[in-house]
Amino acid sequence: MAFLSSRRRRTRLAPELDDQELGRLLKSLRATTRTGTIATTDLCAAQITRLLDQDPGDWDRRTHRIDVLADFLTASHLPRSWAAREPRSADALVLHAWTMVADARAQGRPEDASEATDLCLRAAEIAPDDPTPWVALLAVARLQRWAQPQAFGVWNEVLARDRWNREAYLGMLGYLSPEEGGSRIQVLEFVDTLCARMPANAPCAGIELTAQVLQYHSVLGRGGFEALVARNHWSHAMAAQALDRVAHTWPQPGFLRHARALADLNLLAYALMAADRRRDAAPVFEALGGIVTSWPWALGGEALAEYDQAQRRATVGL
Repeated sequence: MAFLSSRRRRTRLAPELDDQELGRLLKSLRATTRTGTIATTDLCAAQITRLLDQDPGDWDRRTHRIDVLADFLTASHLPRSWAAREPRSADALVLHAWTMVADARAQGRPEDASEATDLCLRAAEIAPDDPTPWVALLAVARLQRWAQPQAFGVWNEVLARDRWNREAYLGMLGYLSPEEGGSRIQVLEFVDTLCARMPANAPCAGIELTAQVLQYHSVLGRGGFEALVARNHWSHAMAAQALDRVAHTWPQPGFLRHARALADLNLLAYALMAADRRRDAAPVFEALGGIVTSWPWALGGEALAEYDQAQRRATVGL
């Protein structure tokens, strides 16, 4: 990916990250989805299709775009209307399924995603090479706590089509976590197996650091004395080594090229500041150019405020 200029810019939340075409589409959808007419559905569907038809075979970017669109359209009539009008469109079916999962997760009602399973399987039949129906189905499996043989079966379908699919690995990381019925041991084994095989700049390169941040958040969530000394997590060998492996390579221009590289750099900046490694964090903030992701910054408060405060701390005295 081409990083933004290192010149300090006004910070902003940007779910599209550096995907300017996706950003323009979101702006257009924001203006046109307020009405519920058939003409509006057709117009928006055509715009989405044009974007998703770009770069065929770039499953990493397609996954990113569908995920962002689904979050944006969760409360909209558009995905359901489009899927009803074009039942043989894999784009329409996957987007509808993805929005259903996002809405069910937000509302805490996993049963509301039951219909998404059928949508995913229909989309997979229409577009057999596309991993995104299986990524969406993995999200259903995670939400509904499917048994591990079924969940791993879906995960393997994704990997057969896109070996290093970022969302699939993040989904399995969440599925195997203690919070979702797995265990810390399963998470460690999963991460260790991945790191032994994965290219250093693969789209899923952030899994190890994500696991460490989630563990750090788990300690913070216990409150009391444990939360007060949570920073000690980053002095433990596994956490420190996870940071050491990426702190100096990820910010280098051109090293990370996947669609959500800026999200991983946000994760790195957050972890380095949590570990009080300010000197290492400064070039990461420079590479970000003010593009902020809600997670993980929002854990401590309002994401932009937390990011700005951390950036100021990182650059004091440099």
